[in-house]
Amino acid sequence: MLVKTNFRDQVREFLLSEMKQGNLHEGQTINLAAVARKLDVSVTPIREALTQLQQSRIITAVPNRGFIISELSMKEAKDLYELVADLEVLAIENSEFDADSISALKNQQEVFKNAQDTVSRINAKLGFHRLLTKNYGNSLAQHVLEDLKVRVFFYEREFMADDLLYSKSDNQHDAIISAIEDDNVPTASLVLKMNWMLILDYIQKQLLGVL
Repeated sequence: MLVKTNFRDQVREFLLSEMKQGNLHEGQTINLAAVARKLDVSVTPIREALTQLQQSRIITAVPNRGFIISELSMKEAKDLYELVADLEVLAIENSEFDADSISALKNQQEVFKNAQDTVSRINAKLGFHRLLTKNYGNSLAQHVLEDLKVRVFFYEREFMADDLLYSKSDNQHDAIISAIEDDNVPTASLVLKMNWMLILDYIQKQLLGVL
């Protein structure tokens, strides 16, 4: 049962967590009654949470179907990955990295390298990027990034089964950490942008085969 403080925000976090864990899939209708029973809340805060997620384009309201997880598309993939890349570059160019920050990145990189399945690997990768940008003080940008990365999760769960691609991403993560250690932010920014564009290029090629 939820602690009765802000039901809407708690429902939103629950739904986002379910998405990130792979329990909700693109195109799937969200069952309001089932969520209400599970969380022991009324339908009203659930609708409020879903409206917020709709504004972030994570879900879509469809006549006669209710709220569904938004479908994937070529245009959204391009817009999504380019925006995430630009925001993350902006974040690290306006961040300070101390020894603890770098140590945390290295530890998370080990989690990424040792992940054994696709969902764990994606979440470990997103965890690395979250640590990479956490010192950026713009709270609005941080909130936008969190929502955008929920959509990133759906694209990567659907299309990122190639171990070779993750190996390349792994090498780029190491290069980002090395550049940050050398206080070479321009290089870190360049590799970071390349990392997101590498994944976008792969996903676009996969989308061409299914759309």
